[in-house]
Amino acid sequence: MQIQISSDKNISMHKKLSNLIHSDLYRILDHFKNDITRVEVHLSDENGDKSGAQDKRCRLEVRPKRHQSLAVTNDSSDIPTAVTGAAAKMQRLLVSTFGRIEDRNRSLTTRASGQGQNLVLKPEAL
Repeated sequence: MQIQISSDKNISMHKKLSNLIHSDLYRILDHFKNDITRVEVHLSDENGDKSGAQDKRCRLEVRPKRHQSLAVTNDSSDIPTAVTGAAAKMQRLLVSTFGRIEDRNRSLTTRASGQGQNLVLKPEAL
């Protein structure tokens, strides 16, 4: 899983913040690391130089293997909280998305036979 971080001109990226974001995303999305090729993190300060509540935004875009990209956004008063919130939203989205895919694949491999018994076929490699 590759992580790319970008920020607007109002957010200064430094090694400590970058490491914090990487460790947070690896911790929260670790369960899906084999299913995800890339995570893009877009950080922005919506109010620019002005201060205000909920003015930091984190947008996460995840590129799963063999699936369209998924995106979530979270706003907070600080960057680490915005990233953690967006990662938690992404985790829930990935659970529901991969759960639906698994359910669909499972229903394709299970067929009812003529005598009312369920016949389970082995899934073919994708």
